[in-house]
Amino acid sequence: MIFITPSIVLDPADLRWSFMRASGPGGQNVNKVSTAVEVRFNVNSAALPDDMRARLATLAGRQLLQSGDLVISSQQYRSQERNREDALDKLVALIRKAAIRPRKRIATKATKGSKLRRLESKARRSDVKAKRRSQPGLDD
Repeated sequence: MIFITPSIVLDPADLRWSFMRASGPGGQNVNKVSTAVEVRFNVNSAALPDDMRARLATLAGRQLLQSGDLVISSQQYRSQERNREDALDKLVALIRKAAIRPRKRIATKATKGSKLRRLESKARRSDVKAKRRSQPGLDD
């Protein structure tokens, strides 16, 4: 079992792994060994709360397909095992981030002092601009 939070656990059987050849440096190893990893996790069939599923869809962006599969890939390392761990870490981090409920914003009113300061600064700026416009004798 993969523990996301104390109340949310992923079953490793829900993850589908596929391996392919990685691009980039690595010499002949790149041409012979399938080290790149892609893990697919179906968000719709997972036992996740609805609000968390919505946050996960927002956070995942293009990594979430229309079929509901969340696709995470890794080809950073030269070994398949390290890429596997990296992809799983990315998936867990994304789900943990989605598990955090955002705090609701509490609407507040501007204080009387802040309103007065704003109006005074507007009046000062207005005076400066008015004085620039009406300087007699400069255009003669």
